[in-house]
Amino acid sequence: MQAMVLHTQRQPLRATEVATPSPGPGEVLAQVRACAVCRTDLHVIDGELPKPKLPLVPGHEIIGIVTAMGDEVERLKVGGRVGIPWLGWTCGACEYCRMGRENLCDQARFTGYTLDGGYAEYTIADQRYCFPIPDSYSDAEAAPLLCAGLIGYRSLAKAGDARRVGIYGFGAAAHILTQVARFQGREIYAFTRRGDREGQEFAKSLGAAWAGDSDSLPPERLDAAIIFAPAGELVPLALKAVGKGGTIVCGGIHMTDIPAFPYELLWEERSICSVANLTRRDGEDFLALAPRVPVRTTVQTFPLTEANEALHRLRTGQIRGAAVLVPGS
Repeated sequence: MQAMVLHTQRQPLRATEVATPSPGPGEVLAQVRACAVCRTDLHVIDGELPKPKLPLVPGHEIIGIVTAMGDEVERLKVGGRVGIPWLGWTCGACEYCRMGRENLCDQARFTGYTLDGGYAEYTIADQRYCFPIPDSYSDAEAAPLLCAGLIGYRSLAKAGDARRVGIYGFGAAAHILTQVARFQGREIYAFTRRGDREGQEFAKSLGAAWAGDSDSLPPERLDAAIIFAPAGELVPLALKAVGKGGTIVCGGIHMTDIPAFPYELLWEERSICSVANLTRRDGEDFLALAPRVPVRTTVQTFPLTEANEALHRLRTGQIRGAAVLVPGS
């Protein structure tokens, strides 16, 4: 099969002919129909996340068709459409798994990082971590739901019942999250790179009540803020924007160092938390909710062989919504 392979971090992916994998017990082989390009892929490729499996097929927002199954597969059928997310395997035995917090599993394996992912014509997945995909979405439209949607949904849950929510970094996750938040009756305040008027207008077109530069203060105090941009300097700015008791949710897997800030910014019971990975319950709940909103994803598709170009455009802020690789296109 054809795959885009990372051989060395900080180097471009290489188009490579590799053996089509075979599913083991509890696994399925899926023909990849679409795989969204996530900022986490950039962190892996650019060396900001250490010790990936190498060589590695990146990609963890996968929509595929089951073409073969290993022994002991009971949940899925050949010909079924599935979504394959970032969390690819957990032990089920550590204290976190036993507590229902499998996103923190001590032995977790991750699609497109420690397991080969979806920048290929076929991929292997654990049946336990495959989700049915609502029929109302095409393959390309559904792909961003598998991480941008799921991590955005978990981040919003961490914001509690906040009514006025700021979002720093208006990319794939934010454009989905804005639609969910509006459906829930919340107000969204979007913060973009300085001078990104196109991005600010995009946010408003999705229902944001206000949009401005990331170093601006919103017109009124926020109840919570979610940071998707991997920039630690946004944390003090977000603390300035939230009111008493406000929550700052850091939704990315990687962030540059948070600079020192005066304690008075944290005073009055403001809090900072992170979001790590996802659980199967997150996937089930979000994928049931998305068609009800209904969430509409904005996607820009690329052939599999143009993965490096898609990554470049994401890295340089040239993607509105989500980039999606489509093998065979």
